[in-house]
Amino acid sequence: METKTRTLAEIDADITATKEALANVRGSETEVYARIVGYYRAVRNWNKGKREEYNHRKMFALADNSTYEITDADKACACSSPARITKTTAGALAENAFSNSGSYELFTRKTCPNCPPVKAYMAEVPMTGTTIDVDTESGLAEAAKKGVFASPTVIVYDAAGAEIARGHNVEELTAIFAPVVAEA
Repeated sequence: METKTRTLAEIDADITATKEALANVRGSETEVYARIVGYYRAVRNWNKGKREEYNHRKMFALADNSTYEITDADKACACSSPARITKTTAGALAENAFSNSGSYELFTRKTCPNCPPVKAYMAEVPMTGTTIDVDTESGLAEAAKKGVFASPTVIVYDAAGAEIARGHNVEELTAIFAPVVAEA
């Protein structure tokens, strides 16, 4: 294989031509769709308040999944829906989670408008738990590891440390913790 030798002037000319080409790049406007009040709509059609809210949103995007060591068990947990609590799961909640050995993790953000009611609700639940701030690097890594893509999210664990339910708002948590509230 033969290597072509170029002079410094030829290289400089190529660099200059490339810089000029990059300076004159023209593209087309991109239409961005996002979920608003239950359905997807073009962001440019949103009112001023909703657009400002959109600018404050933080997307849970992972740059490199291998950094977080997501296992198959974590992926399975990420797909579980808190709204679909089976009778078996409800029985496990009543028997295991609400003993003193059950626990929970609450994933929140400082700017989350739905987090304060969930925090207040969880303060009344007779379980030990931790609050994890996903605005921090370690909190975001933990959320990614557990498959948490929204805040607030509460993950409920049984005495053995196995995940048995997830909730994202007070209504879902009430459905999960109903056996405790009724017995207390």
